[in-house]
Amino acid sequence: MRIGVPKETAPNESRVALTPEGVKELVAKGCEVVVERGAGLAALCPDQAYEDAGAQLAEGLAALSESDMVLKVAQPSTEEIGKIRSGAAVASFLWPTANPDIVRALCDRNIDAFAMDMIPRISRAQSMDVLSSMSTIAGYKAALLAADALPRFFPMLMTAAGTLAPARVFVIGAGVAGLQAIATCRRLGAIVEAFDVRPAVKEQIESLGAKFVGMALLTEEAEDAGGYAKEVSGDTHAKELDLIASRLPNVDAVITTALIPGKPAPVLLTNDMLRKMKAGSVVIDLAAPNGGNCEATVPGETVHVNGTTVVGRIDLITSMAGDASRMYSKNMTSFLGILLQEGKMNLDMEDEIVKGTLITHEGKVVHEVTRLALERGGTA
Repeated sequence: MRIGVPKETAPNESRVALTPEGVKELVAKGCEVVVERGAGLAALCPDQAYEDAGAQLAEGLAALSESDMVLKVAQPSTEEIGKIRSGAAVASFLWPTANPDIVRALCDRNIDAFAMDMIPRISRAQSMDVLSSMSTIAGYKAALLAADALPRFFPMLMTAAGTLAPARVFVIGAGVAGLQAIATCRRLGAIVEAFDVRPAVKEQIESLGAKFVGMALLTEEAEDAGGYAKEVSGDTHAKELDLIASRLPNVDAVITTALIPGKPAPVLLTNDMLRKMKAGSVVIDLAAPNGGNCEATVPGETVHVNGTTVVGRIDLITSMAGDASRMYSKNMTSFLGILLQEGKMNLDMEDEIVKGTLITHEGKVVHEVTRLALERGGTA
């Protein structure tokens, strides 16, 4: 099987889908790997390293047009889809319910498309979970950004000029990104408390040395079958806003991480709530790419509201392209381990991971949630 790795074309995308280590692993399994020249340079993976790992270097569109399967990070553009040969396969982030035109284009070209963002949250798929990998990076970078933007020390310092109290950080959302933000802030010496609607995360938060701030919700009200936080009722949302607001006067930095799969990020910090924060406080909004958890967030920009700095960076993951690519590549090779046998594609349509990630097959949308979303003519 010929696997192609093209250079990413999405704006500001510096990751690569497969590192030289990943190439070596696939070549050992009997695959032929073709990498576009320069595909890994921004991720600190030079062409020579790919050649040494057993890859062939290709010019221009060959990695797209001459491959049986194309590996990407960002979803393929309609232009790229037009270059992939009919009957081939592609694996990448896809966000299928939010990109119906891309899904239709894949069907029209008879391309089997696997959405890496749809890896099911089961034990057997942990090594393939690209969302967790990328969230780990985002949470780590968020803590560093908060420490950098805050005009005071994170740790307690005892100096000749007196003792300086540690900074207080409030993390909203205790998924993978939130937990990594908590852990990193604690390592930097801050006092941390964290909010989440899911009661099950209390133990995880406290195990990292942070204080849990939560609500007495039932598990079925707070999270979906996959363990992700889900949209709560209007009354519950109002109560969580009140609880969050009550913590703001006591903290120096807030890191927001709340996302609802397939929907815009919920607003958890209103402009009125920001007025409760101390002058010089900082908000790092990890949900900025999805609109933001903070009403004042401007995706891609840093703004100042009533003395509070609101950071809406959307490039945190790509700013660590080297390690992000290594993690993504390992997730990808683990995923391919269930698709390939002796170097050839062998789809088990009954496998839970295959069923969860295969969006288009033989010119049809075979992923039920995506199919229903397209039939409704909008996003799920």
